[in-house]
Amino acid sequence: MSIRVGDALRPFRFGPVDPQNMVLWSEILRDPNPIHLDVEAVQAMGLGTRRINQGPINLAYLINGVLQSFPGGRIEQISNRFVGNVLEGDMIEVTGVVTAFELLVSGARVTCEMVLTVEGRGPAVKGTVRVLLST
Repeated sequence: MSIRVGDALRPFRFGPVDPQNMVLWSEILRDPNPIHLDVEAVQAMGLGTRRINQGPINLAYLINGVLQSFPGGRIEQISNRFVGNVLEGDMIEVTGVVTAFELLVSGARVTCEMVLTVEGRGPAVKGTVRVLLST
């Protein structure tokens, strides 16, 4: 394997964020919070003029960024912080850097620092992900 500490992962880009997916995820997550479904509710709460994406979707974007770089990898651990919002219509980019690499008998373990960034606004999710790779 040619993975080294300091290697940048290939960026994962997505968007624009579709509010119809928020509706679907609200059903899946059983999350009827109106900030994901109704622009008027977002405005009434003083949170802007666009629906706000659910946190689990944002975490899924981060996971997609990791798995894009390590196809077939198995996520062993994730720790993350939500530091901003992703809104309907946003373009996002997930980037990452390898911070640890360990050879194992049956493969390798890779740890990466990851950031989901909203174009024009900055980070929305930051996290550390540990992935097991098999040989």
